[in-house]
Amino acid sequence: MSISKKNLSYKEAIAEIEEILGQLENNELDVDELSEKVKRVSNLVTLCKEKLHNTELEIDKILNEMDNN
Repeated sequence: MSISKKNLSYKEAIAEIEEILGQLENNELDVDELSEKVKRVSNLVTLCKEKLHNTELEIDKILNEMDNN
């Protein structure tokens, strides 16, 4: 499963992570699915970190521009 950064929002990624965690907590995943789901969560977490970092950079840029005006 690849993640399309353009098509998956932060909110959607978090929702999918929560769904998978719920499946884990409720023992809804079998061993055959576990590895795939863990990889998916890892990719989603990376995507969320990137989105948060990019948002932080954008906000810093805006604040710096405001300070310079």
